[in-house]
Amino acid sequence: MTPRVSSPGAQLARLGFADPERSERLLREPVLAGLLDPMDEVFEDGLVEALSRAAEPDLALLGLVRVLEALRDIPSSPGEAEDVERREVVATLRRRGPARDRLVAVLGGSTALVDHLAHHPEHWRDVSEAEPPTAEGLRQALLEAVSPAGRGDRSPYDALRVAYRRRLLAVTALDLTSPDPVAALPTVAEWLAWLAEAALEAALAISREEYGDGHADCRLAVIGMGKTGGGELNYVSDVDVVFVVEPADGVGEERAVQVGAALAAGLVRACSAVTAEGTLWPVDAALRPEGKQGPLVRTVASHRAYYERWAKTWEFQALLKAYPSAGDREVARRYLDAIRPLVWEASARPNFVEDVRAMRRRVEEHVPKAEAERQLKLGRGGLRDVEFAVQLLQLVHGRTDPSLRSATTLEALSSLAKGGYVGRDDAATLDEAYRVLRTLEHRIQLHHLRRTHLMPTSETDLRRLGRSVGLRSDAAKGVVELRASRSREVRRLHERLFYRPLLAAAARMRTVDGTLTPEQARERLNALGFLDPAGALRHIEALTTGVSRRAAIQRALLPVMLGWLADEADPDAGLLAFRRVSEDLGTIPWYLKMLRDEGRAAERLARVLGRSRYVADLLARSPESVAILGDDRGLVPRTVEQLGLTMRSAAGRKSEPDAAVLAVRGIRRHELLRIAFAHLNGLLDVEQVGHALTDLAEATLQVSLEAVVRHVEDKVGGPLGTDLVVIGMGSLGGRGMGYASDADVVVVHRAHEGVADEDAQARALHVVQDLRRYLGEAGPDPALGVDADLRPEGKAGPLVRSLASYEAYFHRWAQTWELQALLRARPVAGDPDLARDVLAVIDPLRHRADGVSAAQVRDIRLMKARVEAERLPRGADRRTHLKLGLGGITDVEWTVQLLQLRHAGRVEGLRTTDTVEALEAARGAGLLTPAAADDLRAAWELATGLRRASVLWRGRPVESVPSDLRDADGVGRIVGRGAGEGTTLEDDYLRAARRCRTVMEQSFYAD
Repeated sequence: MTPRVSSPGAQLARLGFADPERSERLLREPVLAGLLDPMDEVFEDGLVEALSRAAEPDLALLGLVRVLEALRDIPSSPGEAEDVERREVVATLRRRGPARDRLVAVLGGSTALVDHLAHHPEHWRDVSEAEPPTAEGLRQALLEAVSPAGRGDRSPYDALRVAYRRRLLAVTALDLTSPDPVAALPTVAEWLAWLAEAALEAALAISREEYGDGHADCRLAVIGMGKTGGGELNYVSDVDVVFVVEPADGVGEERAVQVGAALAAGLVRACSAVTAEGTLWPVDAALRPEGKQGPLVRTVASHRAYYERWAKTWEFQALLKAYPSAGDREVARRYLDAIRPLVWEASARPNFVEDVRAMRRRVEEHVPKAEAERQLKLGRGGLRDVEFAVQLLQLVHGRTDPSLRSATTLEALSSLAKGGYVGRDDAATLDEAYRVLRTLEHRIQLHHLRRTHLMPTSETDLRRLGRSVGLRSDAAKGVVELRASRSREVRRLHERLFYRPLLAAAARMRTVDGTLTPEQARERLNALGFLDPAGALRHIEALTTGVSRRAAIQRALLPVMLGWLADEADPDAGLLAFRRVSEDLGTIPWYLKMLRDEGRAAERLARVLGRSRYVADLLARSPESVAILGDDRGLVPRTVEQLGLTMRSAAGRKSEPDAAVLAVRGIRRHELLRIAFAHLNGLLDVEQVGHALTDLAEATLQVSLEAVVRHVEDKVGGPLGTDLVVIGMGSLGGRGMGYASDADVVVVHRAHEGVADEDAQARALHVVQDLRRYLGEAGPDPALGVDADLRPEGKAGPLVRSLASYEAYFHRWAQTWELQALLRARPVAGDPDLARDVLAVIDPLRHRADGVSAAQVRDIRLMKARVEAERLPRGADRRTHLKLGLGGITDVEWTVQLLQLRHAGRVEGLRTTDTVEALEAARGAGLLTPAAADDLRAAWELATGLRRASVLWRGRPVESVPSDLRDADGVGRIVGRGAGEGTTLEDDYLRAARRCRTVMEQSFYAD
């Protein structure tokens, strides 16, 4: 059976021709005779396959026919049977190779350039023989083309347009046949900028010719701005310029300005006017001083005077890309020398960063809603997001780092990455995304040579666009996904970089660097508030000396860190701690990257180090915990359940109990820092801090108890033989622990059936002793003291009791103070069933339906008096002692506890171990007036907050209101007072304590 042969139309469809029937007809056009006949050879010589590789094969074939027809219509030389040009095109098309590929790519990529080739078919050689251009070569070619000798019968304007597009054909041919068009984007954009500058030079020559005699009276420089100045131009774009004029020798300024204005206007006209050969592009001089309302040309001095007095922030941002493009190079150099220092000082202007951000928002807001999702340039995730982020970073950091002062976006981004101002990965992602989006923009503009930044919507246009950047399978869908993914990355990184808090602070600060003498640096540090400026200088030098990336990032960070540290009560200690952490973590990539990039991490670190010796000490042992500051979610204290999972995982990897508990303590240290970080940054109130610290202690006790029990069971070779429960007492039971609190506990056990009481007691005692020892012994991590003094009989009683013994003791021997202590008893670790049974014993004792007897009330009052008389430390001021003083924490707690003992049997809300919850329940039940409850709560919160703040500030427990002004300032800031407001701290406390004491005496001693 004879194999079936596919028709040419079917083969064309498989090759990617959208209209195979029309394409088959075009292949039979007479103008292709000798090139593609007979039809059975069409698919063997490779031309159709070459056409199929174009962005739009149908367009390439139609363009080929049009160009060959145009060549056919050129008269042949006498005696020639066929036009030489056409024969050479045919020969080129029949040969595989880059010449054919370039011609086919242009024919299939741009209808506008096909139109040009159809009008000027002799320019096909500029496509097939294209070579990378040079700036000077383009300049000379266009100047020659517009000269009287070079333009022939054409007008200067037409000659400029024809010569410009002739060179544009070569650029396009090289671009469209690049093996990697995304990688080639910067080179192509630079070629386009060179071509635009060559056209400006040629247009200026035309303008001089039009002006005639006298044009030499001025020296005119054309300064490229925007993408022209940046050497990164689009295929179709306004060309932004600024004109600078200076008088020629012996000519007055007024005359020079007059001539310069005429020459500038002539240049604009030569580029922008529409002729039979079309137009180039608008020349936009609106970025000049005063915009369109200002004079078209100014002298160097006039420009400088304007920028010194009147310029707005956006004008300095625009000047970032100022670059000599045409005209007098010496005048251009003088102009740039005059304005560049102003550009790099602009970030010191008030609200500079905020102004740049506001401008970006305005640009985004002015994008029509109908276009927003299609905008490659102005919308969210567009090219402007990259450009604004890069420019803002340049302007802020380029003031002190000249390596950042490139006018080209991708060069500047690379320098920012090398200098450590942007992470390498972030810079690489932005670089690639920017290239992709610019390449898409180029391909869209090329089709009709129209200025547009919108993604197309039709399937045909999207297919051509996708194929033009190398996509083949489902190109239309693929290019939409490509654009969307890159735009998402751009927007994500734009928001991280552009709104980085470090920027605004860096713009306000001036660095302490080598430009200052040591004495000037010490004076500046002293002015910032450092008490030991010489020591601070040593720390700064240690962190910033060298050429490493780490030192570069520190040079960017430190000016800002110094400012933030100077705002704290102890900047010297903060800087020392920062140096220690940085030296420990400086070689770890994520550390400096986090401080530079992640939200408010650097500011938070400065705050905690400048406020807390406790944190500085913990970080010295656990510097990696600083990572918590890089994520807002990291500053949320973890629940008991979450902590338990993490601790069990760590402990489970250790075979010995001491190592397991040590692992638990290491996690506790990390979590103490998490809580302290959140506390010092104002994210937790007094109650939340107490709850978080208590949850941490509970998880520590629970997992450590499990580890010790496992060890004892291993030693005895079987089950422990008894269940244990740890009852939290005091601040642990009341969920109000502090940073330096011990864990007050009572431990109860219950022997398993068949286990002798003596054996169960011995094993339970062994567990409790080991637990206290492992948690309380000195080590690299903070100890958690386990205090059992509140057990029955106190220090004289057994460390652990059976449930039966515990119950018997309370029914027969318990004293009133022990019943009062039970108000805060709460199971925190151990067996849940036993915990419920312990509560069944405790609850009837502390929540009696008939309350407490008169005798018991007297006992409580007498005990309170003894506490005030005997337990206050020697030398302590009873007015300012935070716990035991008049109006202190015990006044609140004893007042609330007496109300609980009297009324909890009938008021359910009072059956809580939490002092504040019980206080609010007493208010709700009418046992305290709202004013009395407010006074008690205010005193409790202030005293509790001051105790915790004192530990954070001093690194150790402090029980009295600080009297030293520096300590008062430091503690005051932690509890929410501003700088210098610590002087009122004692007065504020005394006032709150007096009110509390009044309420306490009225309530506690009321019958």
